[in-house]
Amino acid sequence: MTENERVWLKSYPGNVRYHIDYPNKSLGQMFDETVSKMPDTPAMIFAGHTVTYRQFGDQVNRFATALADLGVTKGERVGLMGPNCPQWEVAFFALLKLGAIVVQTNPMYVEPEIAHQMNDSGATTIIVFEMMYPRVKNVLQETPLQRVIVFNFLAPVKAAPDMYSYDDLIKCEPALPEVAIDPAEDLAVLQYTGGTTGISKGVMLTHNNLSANTQQVIEWSIDMKYGDERILTILPVFHVYGMTDCVNYAVAVAATQIILPRFDPDQVLETIRAYKPTLFPGAPTMFMALNMHPRIAEYHESLAEIKVCTSGSAPLPLEVAQKFGMVTNGKGNLVEGYGLSEASPITHCNPLDRPTRAGSIGLPLPDTDYIITDLETGDKELPIGEIGELCIRGPQVMKGYWEKPQETAETLRNGWLHTGDMARMDEEGFCYIIDRKKDMIIAGGFNVYPRDIEEVLYKHPKVKEVVVAGVPDAYRGETVKAFIVLQANTEATEQEFIDYCRNKLAAFKVPRLVEFRNELPRTIVGKVLRRQLVEEEKAKIQAAAASQS
Repeated sequence: MTENERVWLKSYPGNVRYHIDYPNKSLGQMFDETVSKMPDTPAMIFAGHTVTYRQFGDQVNRFATALADLGVTKGERVGLMGPNCPQWEVAFFALLKLGAIVVQTNPMYVEPEIAHQMNDSGATTIIVFEMMYPRVKNVLQETPLQRVIVFNFLAPVKAAPDMYSYDDLIKCEPALPEVAIDPAEDLAVLQYTGGTTGISKGVMLTHNNLSANTQQVIEWSIDMKYGDERILTILPVFHVYGMTDCVNYAVAVAATQIILPRFDPDQVLETIRAYKPTLFPGAPTMFMALNMHPRIAEYHESLAEIKVCTSGSAPLPLEVAQKFGMVTNGKGNLVEGYGLSEASPITHCNPLDRPTRAGSIGLPLPDTDYIITDLETGDKELPIGEIGELCIRGPQVMKGYWEKPQETAETLRNGWLHTGDMARMDEEGFCYIIDRKKDMIIAGGFNVYPRDIEEVLYKHPKVKEVVVAGVPDAYRGETVKAFIVLQANTEATEQEFIDYCRNKLAAFKVPRLVEFRNELPRTIVGKVLRRQLVEEEKAKIQAAAASQS
């Protein structure tokens, strides 16, 4: 692809290079360099306690030594399951320094999901938060797990016959074995996809994939000062977005992570006031909650001190971004980005030197190319303005899916990652996500994109949250249904929203069905489980048919 073909370059921020040189270093080497350069800089603040990079490095080396003594070796898959906390991060970097492969395990998983992931990855060890240990214990005999290590936040964990104590292991004297790691080939992480459209797959991310994406995000940053930034780490760090934009980013620039184990609006606002973060990577639901906080006006000054707020993991409704700007006195620099597990995850972001472009995920990061291809074959590149599948290539793109060659071949084709997202490019190179390819509704022969309808409904004053999906219809094949969460203390009728949409949308896009819900099913990072709603609708239809037969 030539420079002339990269139409987005004319829109690039003036301080951002399109091509950068990436160090051929493992994530463990990146970690050690920061510890060596900035030993006295605070690395983490958690529950009122501060850990410097010197202390962080010492704990990582002690735990890595203990893991090696237990028999954990290079290439071994190790589950890591717990909430945001220093112990999670110590375990993460200890495993990376040993050349082990971190199997990111969602702390909300129940027994069948844990068993599937451990069996699929072939994990021999799991490091788990104490509260979640009983779930792991219940499936031990069904998995290849040989070792279980349990940790807690502040209270020490006592060892038992079937598990090791993190607190006991970290007391050992550091004496790490020498491990040769090839950053370009050796895996750092197996990042399991959400599995909302099928069985989850392990995305194979190398050390270079993750370090390259970290460097790309750093290059995109504005006014970043090495050793002087403070990142609000509220995104789940087991999720690829939180891992890259909080954990790896912080270590690469010697930033201080202000760590919270879960999102609570009151706690978040008080934490922002007390510790003054400069960067706030978040998800749309977080910014929605802050917008609607009854005492948000008390925190205007504190919020306005944050240099950049980035939103990812789900589409950012325009109304949410605009309102966040208002509640921060016009200083809230909230920009939307885009990524996916298969790309470590970030591929696009709106420039930080200007107001965000409405509805756009922005421009591709340095050394990231993208094209829009036809939906039928995926092989034909479409011209500017046409809707097709978003395809990406760059140094952050995965090696493939763990032990799934067929799925890998379907997703990685001719050097391009086929995202499954439908998008278009404008004349200035900005990208707009239209919808998931699998979420597109075909109603009466018309292509309907749920996001078009959701953006309209979000402008209705009674709507707090909404998701639109295609549900089975005997006549039209599929029909449009809106699932709406109302603002507090409001009432509405289905017809009210149907009539509202009739004035703002083409007839074939207008929802035929509306259902009010107390909440929408979501993943831990705030992504709406649209397919779950569709499956619920199908189950209702099947049950109704069965009762009539």
